[in-house]
Order: sequence, then C-alpha cells, then structure tokens
Amino acid sequence: MPQVASRGRGRRTINEINMVPFIDVMLVLLIIFMVTAPLITPSMIDLPSIGKAAKQPDQVIQIVISKDDQLELKIKENTKPVQLGALAAEVKNAQGPGDAAATANTAVVISADKTVKYETVVKVMDSLQRAGIARVGLSVQMVN
Repeated sequence: MPQVASRGRGRRTINEINMVPFIDVMLVLLIIFMVTAPLITPSMIDLPSIGKAAKQPDQVIQIVISKDDQLELKIKENTKPVQLGALAAEVKNAQGPGDAAATANTAVVISADKTVKYETVVKVMDSLQRAGIARVGLSVQMVN
C-alpha cells in the first residue's frame, strides 16, 4: 500500500520504490557466492600426450580417403585404389609374410580429407582392427 504524505492541504501518494529490501537480498546473494566460489573445484581433463616412439617403423602404409570416400593404399611411392572390403587383406599383404616382429613394426596411417564423414574413417579403422592390425594412426596437419 503506498504511503500517504500529509503536507499542507491535501493528501498525495509517494511513488517511490523502497530499495532497502532489494539491497539486502543482493548483499545476501553476494555473500553466498563469495563463500561457495572457492569451494567449487574446476574440473581437470587428463588429456593423452604423445611422444616419440623408441623405434621408428620399418615401413609406413598410408590409407588415403579422398573427398568422395574413395580409398587408396599408398606404400612407399606406389598408390593403388582399393575397396573397403578388401582393405584389410591388402594391408596384410603389404606388411609382408607372417613374421610377427616385422608386422609389429609396420605402421598404418590413415589420411583423410577434412570434409570426409567421420563415419567413413571409423569404418576404415574398424576394418583394420578386425583384421588384427595393431599400429593404426591418424595423419593430421600441424597449424602454426
């Protein structure tokens, strides 16, 4: 209910907002935030780090995925197109005979255009994993 001022002849209402309750609420909220802010611990994300391998791979087999989802198998200077179904067999043949030490030190690198769907890259990685190929990496371009 507005207050009534009785000065002089008539009565008139005072149209002012009482700011004291508003200021009290704001000070209480400020104190609550000041007390709880130090208690909130920032979340830490433990990202993996990379380092140099102890031994460089003997052979690098590169799988190139172009813009139109075409796969190419690149071994040294030789490049040949390959289908997804035959990719694992081709990589196994490129790694050489069944010598476990030689195939363990052969790296497979996937290079994909940045406009390629993520699903295509995952399908290639899944195909290689199902074939038992252990060392699979992704090629990226470093930006300075």
